[in-house]
Amino acid sequence: MITISLRPVGRYWGTISFASTLYLCPILDLLLAEIPPTLQAELRLGLQEALVNAAKHGNNLDPSKTVVVRFSLIDNQYWWIISDQGSGFAPASDSDADYDPDPIDYLPPDEAESGRGLCLLHQIFDQVEWNRKGTELRLCKQLEHRPRLSLRR
Repeated sequence: MITISLRPVGRYWGTISFASTLYLCPILDLLLAEIPPTLQAELRLGLQEALVNAAKHGNNLDPSKTVVVRFSLIDNQYWWIISDQGSGFAPASDSDADYDPDPIDYLPPDEAESGRGLCLLHQIFDQVEWNRKGTELRLCKQLEHRPRLSLRR
């Protein structure tokens, strides 16, 4: 079952929640409905990876658990906040002493699958952040990059 709320929550947030499943086509279609066509393929891949992680790794594909996605367009930035009901994991944070934001660090050793999805998220989105518990993922994609002012004369 899919539940959709387009009523503003906070600052104009829509919400979609669904039982843990890997059948994500209708959810992705709804999440990408207002996205410019030039960004849709890339964002579809990234959002699919994030939703699969929430349903499969977070909720263990338990149909009694839900994945909730809040989404919004704020100041030329598309935001998605994806929450699961799993036990979470310990994501790296900026405050970790060994933290290196280089996405290549998320590539799996040898041929293992673990880490490939995290690498994709960091390549596709401009911001990728987890809450401390590791049950909520915040993704941001800048709609247009504003030119920076030159300090040269």
